[in-house]
Amino acid sequence: MADASHIKEHMDVIGADGVHVGTVDRVEGGRIKLTKADSGEGAHKGHHHFISLGLVADVEGDKVRLSANADVAVTFEEEA
Repeated sequence: MADASHIKEHMDVIGADGVHVGTVDRVEGGRIKLTKADSGEGAHKGHHHFISLGLVADVEGDKVRLSANADVAVTFEEEA
């Protein structure tokens, strides 16, 4: 797991495959809180989603790279 102190607001969160998963709102309680703008459509719209810091493989410049591909990473998201 990468050092969470390097994860900053507005960084892009991308899967291991390079596909955009979301944008960092902030790090909160061992998880990355994504902005509401990345919450999707339908029942998910307007809710924050969270990704566990355990999925973070690396922080590269302005990007947080996950250890899972985007389509798999979103299945681990928690909604609040």
